[in-house]
Amino acid sequence: MQPSEARSKIDALVAEIETVIVGKREVVELALVALLSSGHLLIEDVPGTGKTMLARSLARCIDGSFRRIQFTPDLLPADITGTSIFNQKTTEFEFRAGPVFANIVLADEINRATPKTQSSLLEAMEEFQVSVDGTTRPLPRPFFVIATQNNVEYQGTFPLPEAQLDRFVMRLAMGYPSARDEVAILSRQSHGHPIDSVRAVIHPDDVEQLRDLIHEVRVTDPTREYIVDLVNATRDSPELALGASPRASLDLLHSSQAQAVLRGRTHVLPDDIKELAEPVLAHRVILHPEARLRRLDAGQVIRDLLHQVPIPILSSSSA
Repeated sequence: MQPSEARSKIDALVAEIETVIVGKREVVELALVALLSSGHLLIEDVPGTGKTMLARSLARCIDGSFRRIQFTPDLLPADITGTSIFNQKTTEFEFRAGPVFANIVLADEINRATPKTQSSLLEAMEEFQVSVDGTTRPLPRPFFVIATQNNVEYQGTFPLPEAQLDRFVMRLAMGYPSARDEVAILSRQSHGHPIDSVRAVIHPDDVEQLRDLIHEVRVTDPTREYIVDLVNATRDSPELALGASPRASLDLLHSSQAQAVLRGRTHVLPDDIKELAEPVLAHRVILHPEARLRRLDAGQVIRDLLHQVPIPILSSSSA
């Protein structure tokens, strides 16, 4: 797939999703960056801001299968991955696939399930496969998890461990719409929901081709060093008890390549890294207790580090 064709398909995707998700172009583009970089997305926000609609509209636009899993304290791992059931007619066990076998999986309120159930997604998110009863089964491609959390109500929840947070390429917040956009939402839904008229503009095979394309995006040595310097700065920061992992460096690299494709470029710029640093890194670090007492947040620490780490100057030949 040529870069011009990729840009055309991505523009069509964004335009179609925006018929449902109004006034959130940046969020839509970042969700596509997460999808194309073969990662997964964590959305933290209050109820009713469009998290589920984003997942459903994305699945429809890529003509992919969609499954929604409502995470609750009594949810079991087998409810997600599937289980083997004895068939009395054939006297054999048959595997009944769980809802994780889909292109787009919405893990709704993921922190309401127990840690054991949460961990049932780890193999799927990291290796794109599920092991049940000693048999490993591949998941459909593309495979993309969008997990949601309510960042207001914490009663009866089980916070995601750092190992699982690190599996998400980025964390986003939808945010409230502006007054003008909210009026547009009311107008569009006066006679029905726009999700019903969303059409497929690309197919799952196209997503896989776009994913292959991002690996051809050029990254210079100074740009790679900038990524490493930024991630190392999180490990040395006095405000942080835990810095970002090497997986974070890889995710920042791949998401920057995906953003370059979205912007119609064949090379990564330092600006790509600066724009993606907070959503890619902030959920992977842990603040020192003293920093929490000063009411700092991880996002602010990442933004401060962006001002401290020198930005590489690329020549026209290297870009």
